[in-house]
Amino acid sequence: MRPSRLTGTLLAAALMPALLLSTSAGAAPPPAGPAATLSAVHTAGRVQATADALQYSWPGVYFEGRFRGTGVGIVLNDAAADYDVQVDGATVATLVMPGRTTYWVRDLAPGPHRVRLVKRSESPWAVSEFGGFVPAAGGAILPGPPARHRQIEFIGDSYTAGYGNLSASRDCTGDEVNRTTNADLSFGALTARRLNADYQLNAFSGRGMVRNYNGGEPGTSYRTYYDRALLSVDGDVWRPGRWRPQLVVVGLGINDFSTAINPGEQWTPESLIAAYRTAYLGFLDKLRARYGPRTIIVVSATAVSGTTAFADTARQVVQESNDRGDSRVRYWYYDSAGLDYGGCHWHPSLRDHQVIADRLEAYLATLPLRW
Repeated sequence: MRPSRLTGTLLAAALMPALLLSTSAGAAPPPAGPAATLSAVHTAGRVQATADALQYSWPGVYFEGRFRGTGVGIVLNDAAADYDVQVDGATVATLVMPGRTTYWVRDLAPGPHRVRLVKRSESPWAVSEFGGFVPAAGGAILPGPPARHRQIEFIGDSYTAGYGNLSASRDCTGDEVNRTTNADLSFGALTARRLNADYQLNAFSGRGMVRNYNGGEPGTSYRTYYDRALLSVDGDVWRPGRWRPQLVVVGLGINDFSTAINPGEQWTPESLIAAYRTAYLGFLDKLRARYGPRTIIVVSATAVSGTTAFADTARQVVQESNDRGDSRVRYWYYDSAGLDYGGCHWHPSLRDHQVIADRLEAYLATLPLRW
């Protein structure tokens, strides 16, 4: 096992080429039309609404709806990302960079059904568009499912995104990374569904709190993009609206510390640690101001080969936050024991994500969550 390569990131090679919407379940069926169709959709992801579509960029964004009839159409405009289509809890199709299309699920048993569309892969350079669900002939779109009371936000890098987690090999081309990444089977998504929580996976491979993987794209970091719904749109600002998570899990630091500092980079080992600590404390302040005093913020760290800087500094950040009076910032560390890192480029495999989700769920059970 070579955890030093668990960073995710080979981002250039691997990745080249809100709004809560829901309708009460007891409401009358919505009238026809694009806006009405979108009003019957539930999503917790970061989206921007246009006149006839929802735009988004982050991985793991999902859309849920209900319909009556023998089929449903899914209106998409996305030539960059992959999706799973699920009906009544079962995956019925995987759409690979579908482009502008209406994908149809047909020949279902007559009656009411649930439909879920989820973005599997990362495409930070692109803007994806979802245009809603449409009924087959003789059917109807029903009011969408209500928002869940529990909300969890996951913030992180390639680990959080599920980078290459379905791969049967650690050696992957960029295209293979995209095809084998499934954010819907990442540890965050698995944990949230077990807890019946709505969730966001605000993950960006290769990005660190202050330093990106191998020093790439200096002058930017994860924090450059965090406030956006549309990652490729400079100046885009996402509005949280009704998004008020009781729990935020932050996992940033693998990319900061897993590779040696290159000649010409601005950092020394000491200044990198100091900048990381300062930036992390500021980022926690931002989250606290946005979501209020009751939200529990978990600072997550994991093993990185050859250094304990990530774990040690993350622990110090939590201790300093606690010393400053914020007792609802907590530290969670998961080690490499029992993980095979069999995904692309030594990333966690599907089995690893299930193991990490088990550990996270057990840890969360010890916290005073108010939900």
